[in-house]
Amino acid sequence: MLVQDRSISKPTSKPHQLFLNNHFLQPKTFVFPRWLSFNLFKIATISVLAFTIAALFFLYTNNDSPTTFLCFNSKSHSKIPTPIELPRINFNSIPPISDKSSNFASFTSDRWIVVSVSDPPSDSLRKLVRIKGWQVLAIGNSKTPLDWSLKGAIYLSMEDQAKLEFRVLEYLPYESHLRKSVGYLFAIQHGAKMVFDADDRGEVVDGDLGKHFDLKLSKVSVMQERILQYSDENPNRTVVNPYIHFGQRSVWPRGLPLENVGEIGHEEFYGEVFGGMQYIQQGISNGLPDVDSVFYLTRRSGSEALDIKFDEHAPKVALPQGMMVPLNSFNTLFHSNAFWALMLPVSVSTMASDVLRGYWAQRLLWEIGGHVVVYPPTVHRYDNVEAYPFTEEKDFHVNVGRLIKFLVSWRSGKVKLFDRILELSFLMAKEGFWTEKDVKFTAAWLEDLLAVGYVQPRLKAIKLDQLRPTTIGHADRKEFVPQKLPSVHLAVKESETVNYEIGNLIRWRKFFGNVVVIMFVSGPVERTALEWKLLYGRVFKTVVILSDSAKADLAVEQATLDQVYKYLPKIFDRFASAEGFLFLRDNTILNYWNLLHADKTKLWITDKVPQSWTKFSIEGEGSEWFSKQADMVKKVVSTMPVHLQVNYRESSTSKQSLMICNLEVFYIPRQFVGDFVDLVGLVGKFDIHNKVAMPMFFMAMDLPYNYDSVLNTMIHKPEASLSNSSNIYSAQVPAVYPWTVSSESDFVELIRSMAIGDPLLMELF
Repeated sequence: MLVQDRSISKPTSKPHQLFLNNHFLQPKTFVFPRWLSFNLFKIATISVLAFTIAALFFLYTNNDSPTTFLCFNSKSHSKIPTPIELPRINFNSIPPISDKSSNFASFTSDRWIVVSVSDPPSDSLRKLVRIKGWQVLAIGNSKTPLDWSLKGAIYLSMEDQAKLEFRVLEYLPYESHLRKSVGYLFAIQHGAKMVFDADDRGEVVDGDLGKHFDLKLSKVSVMQERILQYSDENPNRTVVNPYIHFGQRSVWPRGLPLENVGEIGHEEFYGEVFGGMQYIQQGISNGLPDVDSVFYLTRRSGSEALDIKFDEHAPKVALPQGMMVPLNSFNTLFHSNAFWALMLPVSVSTMASDVLRGYWAQRLLWEIGGHVVVYPPTVHRYDNVEAYPFTEEKDFHVNVGRLIKFLVSWRSGKVKLFDRILELSFLMAKEGFWTEKDVKFTAAWLEDLLAVGYVQPRLKAIKLDQLRPTTIGHADRKEFVPQKLPSVHLAVKESETVNYEIGNLIRWRKFFGNVVVIMFVSGPVERTALEWKLLYGRVFKTVVILSDSAKADLAVEQATLDQVYKYLPKIFDRFASAEGFLFLRDNTILNYWNLLHADKTKLWITDKVPQSWTKFSIEGEGSEWFSKQADMVKKVVSTMPVHLQVNYRESSTSKQSLMICNLEVFYIPRQFVGDFVDLVGLVGKFDIHNKVAMPMFFMAMDLPYNYDSVLNTMIHKPEASLSNSSNIYSAQVPAVYPWTVSSESDFVELIRSMAIGDPLLMELF
């Protein structure tokens, strides 16, 4: 009553207040149409809001694609990546897995041939089935015909594989030969003592694996046999091309670092090692050997199939600990002590998987005292004249050199082999050689091995650091001079020996082998980066490619040409043992064979090439930019240490002019690297252009009359005046400018011209 009285006692209330009071205080009968009409806007607003929240929640919880929902992805990208974790596994408590589902549950065999099949049975596969004493196991994938069948072979379809209950199945791709990992486990589960890793287009020479490989390692005759072994006297030599030993010096295997392609000289001498520990045996393939796409796409003529022959009489050769060789998954024999090494990684491209497996396996093989032996031709593979997918190989073209270096330096304190395997896989993921998926896959693989009855080998008490270098006494040195079999280069078959050319290459490599080339590529790096590395990497220590944009898959680093000098100290620091650094732009061709008389302890620059070094006035009309650059140079010079400042002032001939250099090519020896780095530090945040900074640096580091004159005679023409770069090329000068390379065809034209001075280039391109 009191409330009602107070509300009524306000006759001065405004009309809208009376309306509200009446509306809320006076009891009314509920009428739904009237209520709906009055609250329609509220209902619509709440409904839209609820729907939006539901939709956002759905997208957030079901966002599988990086393009599905921008907002949530942008948040997720800003988060710190989850650290890779090392799986914790008790290898002593793995429950067994038995074959309860297949039709071959009771079948056992000591010797297995494992192949992946995507097509109907090939003639080569039919011949594999007829090899006596070996059981062929064919592993299907999602592309395999549903009615696939071959008498004498065990075939595991996708459905059959799923019933085996292996842990690795969770990680295997559907359309890939990487599903062979299931086959390896199945073979081990069914009594395998050795596994021949093969493909369905290779035919075993003479149809007898025992004729080529060492099958019984425990035989006295095998254990007492002395096998040739590569010399390990050079501790910096960590990878070799085995094809040279078997007569093909200009062919290289898939997985060989491109910088090693140019090492085509044969061994001066070999050591020896007793047999019995060659747990991994790599065979050579005639016809189409294991080559990469760079070789295949540049060496095959049109539609003509490759048919390369190797020396079948060359002796097998072993790899010492500390030295590696590319291995593959289609002509390799694994003995039981190396069954753990059969695992094919799943987080890298299919063409890179067996390459990474091979290097990973070799490093771990040293832990049990085993080694790899390479054998003369064991199979003949037919070239189907199919283009190799270069994109599938980028994983190893870019990283394989770094991987080898990492593996050789790796050490572990774990007390059991499987713990070391898991640790190495974990560290390889942290280094970016594969992903965390392969860490988990490795764990599953090792658990499955134990579950099917495999017993891990014992570690050998070997200290790798004490093994190298090993000096081989003259009495123990063994010589073998490989044949020089006909090879193919740019569709031309070689019929004559090229000892003179090989001798030249060895001399060049010896002279430049510890010099790093730094190349700035202004053109399309996708088409030329690997070609540049092949061209100069065969002579120099390595080739670092810089460009305006980074390309991680091609190992191209980002730098700005206008201030590229600020990036160089990073490269100097990376190659601390290099004796010098040669900078080169991609519009300048280096005739390295004309540089052998140069002094590698002096600076090389084009200061005596008028078109390359030019003085510009810093006064008068149009000189504003030069004047600003000159002011910054003066400030830097004023802060230089005394020895640099004295050199610069003595070298600089005029205060009213500024020296500009086009920087087509220059060389900095190790002894001047410290001064160069100091000068970069003095420049600091000054925006001094590269063409101004580098002349200043050179004049400060040393007096011009001390520069080596090797580049003084280079050809230098104005770019605008040329319609065809090849018209100005000469093999008799140290360098040629300009030359435009923007495609593979441009590169082939360049190589044909440079082959006048280096004929062996025709063997690479």
